Amino acid sequence: MGDHLLKNTIKVERARHNMTQADLALKVGVSRKTINTIETGRFIPTTITAIRIARAFDLTVEEIFDLEE
Repeated sequence: MGDHLLKNTIKVERARHNMTQADLALKVGVSRKTINTIETGRFIPTTITAIRIARAFDLTVEEIFDLEE
């Protein structure tokens, strides 16, 4: 298996929804640091966290996250 990169549009969606990382973290039930590390691609979220992030923006997981191979 090759290297994979999980890209996301969290920063864009936060801006569209006028949300800070702290706002999103509170809504998702994680720390602001967790949102930061997911947003910057340093951490891959659990499936549950990814679903909660997508729901926070009323989008699907696929609309937020994309697997680049």
